[in-house]
Amino acid sequence: MLSLIPCRHPSQILLLGAHSDDIEIGCGATILKLVAQYPQCEFVWVVFCSNQARADEARASAAAFLDGAGHVDIRILSFRDGFLPWSGIEAKEAFETLKRETAPDLIFTHTKGDQHQDHRTLSELTWNTWRDHCILEYEIPKYDGDLGQPNCYISVNHSQIEAKISYLMYHFSSQSKKHWFSPETFRSLLRLRGIECGVEMAEAFHFRKQLLFEEAVQSQL
Repeated sequence: MLSLIPCRHPSQILLLGAHSDDIEIGCGATILKLVAQYPQCEFVWVVFCSNQARADEARASAAAFLDGAGHVDIRILSFRDGFLPWSGIEAKEAFETLKRETAPDLIFTHTKGDQHQDHRTLSELTWNTWRDHCILEYEIPKYDGDLGQPNCYISVNHSQIEAKISYLMYHFSSQSKKHWFSPETFRSLLRLRGIECGVEMAEAFHFRKQLLFEEAVQSQL
């Protein structure tokens, strides 16, 4: 895995999702890989939109994906599904609270090109809040057909893939009747992204910017 984390041993990774299954769909296998690679890292997992039933699903799923992590902070907020852009003040305040209470080395969030209004708003607020951080924007397959062309890939192995799919199908029974919510959907996207980066399976992200050779840059200023 190409190291984009600005330190060898990250102390905190922040995971942001609009809905209870977004983080898992977008970067679940990567999370499993990071937990194994950085077992002492703190993982802060935040879901913004939920009702009681989906909040219970989100907590159980997050606990499964983060099993083995050194420290876990799971936060399930109660914004109304589909109305996040119209709860702007409250959502911005929630981000300001996160900014005060966290110091992430790496952030996962939705991509700005996502057509779902909640997803897009979360991406915008992420970049409004953390401007000098390493941010990877994950993708969510859906009716809108807005997957786009990612520019960052993380290879994942079969055990991580099967665990991701198993946890999704087990923990999110509320989504089981949706025609797209299936092992075939999740596995096929992983395979497609693997083809694009020359490995068998991968999760893909949109990566906007990264400062390289910082010492050389600073010496010229």
